[in-house]
Amino acid sequence: MKFFKYLWCAVLLFIATTATAEEITMDRATKADKVFNELFASERTPSPTDPEFMEILQRNIFGEAFFIGNLSHKEREMLTVVALTAIQTLPQLKAHINAALNVGNTPLEIREAIYGCAPYIGFPKTLNAIAVFNEVATARGIKLPLEASSTTTDESRHSQGLKIQEKLYGDEVKQSMSDLPTPYNQIVPDLLTDFCFGDFYTRNGLSLKQRELLSLVVLTSIGAEKQIPAHIVGAMKAGNDKETLLAAMVQLTAYIGLPNTLTTISMIKDADINNYKPIYE
Repeated sequence: MKFFKYLWCAVLLFIATTATAEEITMDRATKADKVFNELFASERTPSPTDPEFMEILQRNIFGEAFFIGNLSHKEREMLTVVALTAIQTLPQLKAHINAALNVGNTPLEIREAIYGCAPYIGFPKTLNAIAVFNEVATARGIKLPLEASSTTTDESRHSQGLKIQEKLYGDEVKQSMSDLPTPYNQIVPDLLTDFCFGDFYTRNGLSLKQRELLSLVVLTSIGAEKQIPAHIVGAMKAGNDKETLLAAMVQLTAYIGLPNTLTTISMIKDADINNYKPIYE
């Protein structure tokens, strides 16, 4: 536990605050009031059943985490929507989809962020989150379906997906699966290329930089430790720096807990950013 304590303190020291001079002088409760109102367009009120717990929650999230790192409210809410989709906390997801819209995310951006979870959490859980998004959109008078965002066909999805995958990861997946028995040594790498990159990374609505950061959020949320190191590299090659990755993990902690975020934080700490030249599309 001492290791986690020291690591957490080091991370908090490493990450620069985004607070203004005025905000630095505010206490956590005042900061929480301010952020809560910006996100949910309402005032914080005490819980009738669990006032102490909710005060701890809101001060940690809205009075503290929101002031650590270089992320905007818009970015923080997008990360939160994806994390809540991944862990399937649907009542909270509904509130944060509304918040994401309130702070400037477009319906298309939110939809694409949710769609992009499918390769990592599967179609059923993604459909659950889509249903919540559609409920929010309908209540807010947003016309459905939203505009189509696909840029590929069945004939082009592999080549277009592979083009993106190779920029970020080279052929490491194919090489790692090369000792599988035939035909799975080809089927498995192609499945990843076609499903993740061909079907989703090629879509309009989000940048490659955004998609890679959100992928890292999903993988951290579900504790996919084996895939996380590669996606830290991918996120940096797509243009995210360590500061952004660390700020994202701090933002996630209140939603998915310390163990998973500290695991990714430790991996980010050890990643050598000098080896990764950012790619911009």
